[in-house]
This record gives sequence, C-alpha cells and structure tokens, in this order.
Amino acid sequence: MEIDSHLSSTLKQRGEMAMEIESVRCECCGLKEDCTQDYINEVKSKFEGKWLCGLCSEAVRDEVSRNKKQQFGVEEAVEAHMSFCGKFKSNPAVRVADGMRQMLRRSGDFSNNRNSPSSSSSSSSSKKFTRSATTKLY
Repeated sequence: MEIDSHLSSTLKQRGEMAMEIESVRCECCGLKEDCTQDYINEVKSKFEGKWLCGLCSEAVRDEVSRNKKQQFGVEEAVEAHMSFCGKFKSNPAVRVADGMRQMLRRSGDFSNNRNSPSSSSSSSSSKKFTRSATTKLY
C-alpha cells in the first residue's frame, strides 16, 4: 500500500507541475503567451529547442512544406522566419516617432507643404492628404 500512495503522490505532483502556467516569449516575433510547461516543451521539441507562438510555428511549417524539394528542414525554416521577423522589429523609439508622425498626419497638423498658399487658415477645411511612400516588405 505504501507503494500505491507514493506512486499516486508522485503522479499528483507531476500533474500539478504540468498544469502550472508559465509566461513564455516567442523567439521570432516576441509575442508573450501563458502556457503550461508540457505545451512549452512540446513546441520546443518541434522547433529545434526554440519556442514559437502559434502564428510563427504555422509560418515555419508552411515554409518547410513549400520547400521540401530543396531539403529545407525545420532548422533552416526557423532561421529564415526569425530573420524575417527581425526585419520588422524596430527600435521602440523609432516606433514611437512613427506613431507620432502618423498621428500628426491624421490630425492635419503635419503636412509637407506648410509654406504653400493652400495651407492658409482659410483653407483648413479643404485639407488634402497625399499618399505616403510605399515601403518594400520583402
């Protein structure tokens, strides 16, 4: 009977440990999620020891399936996706500045032709917005 109680106590401890929630950050995009340790270990085992959020893991799986002919493995797909995500992670100060620029454009206080005659106070109701430059995403 001692063995049964010890075994059930051990299983209970393992079950409690497996159900503990831990905060984990995606190594590609930086998204933070709360997951069980079992789930974290399962994901890491699939992606070369790196934890990826659901969206990034799907992108990596898609990359692997599209490049099967080129022997593009999981490790290469993870590295390619991390590189892709890294291009869009910018300095927080730059993001704040970009946000302020967008906000000023929307409010009409920020225009490229401030000194032009059409930007006088009498024509403020007929403000024209121009299209911003297109950025290359790839």
